[in-house]
Amino acid sequence: MSIDGVALRPVAEPDLSVMERFLIDPETVVPFQWWGWSDTGRWRRQWAENGLLGDDGGHLMVVRGAERLGFVAWRQVRPTRTTTYWNMGINLLPEARGQGVGTEAQRQLVHYLFANTTVVRIEADTEADNTPEQRALEKVGFTREGVLRSIAFRDGQWRDGVRYSILRGEPA
Repeated sequence: MSIDGVALRPVAEPDLSVMERFLIDPETVVPFQWWGWSDTGRWRRQWAENGLLGDDGGHLMVVRGAERLGFVAWRQVRPTRTTTYWNMGINLLPEARGQGVGTEAQRQLVHYLFANTTVVRIEADTEADNTPEQRALEKVGFTREGVLRSIAFRDGQWRDGVRYSILRGEPA
């Protein structure tokens, strides 16, 4: 799938080193995604097991031609025993930000998830101060649902988050 040169594709083994930058290099993820160093082998183990594509979630690379720009991810949320939906997110390398890449990648992920799964809802969360991500989600067609107070601890303080959702049938 490709629109305006931005595409999503399955993660290949050489892509794992790009993804690992988000776990080991604070400058890659500032200002909103640095949570401290974590297990750099987790994605390699999951990739060896299922290529980072499972029934309960997955990862796809965001690319433009041969250039790797970051990745999108989604995970299953089960609020009741009979209901599931997706929560999705994105991580872009600093050089890919501010160009509409995130908006396009998230639009493609929404289309992919609604075309290939039966969920009726996809949600995304972001920090309250992350206005570029909020604008991107709104451009995709997500609706702001509300503020989640003190939802994430980062850089020595609790941070508010904002939840967005899009429902099957809404324009994306």
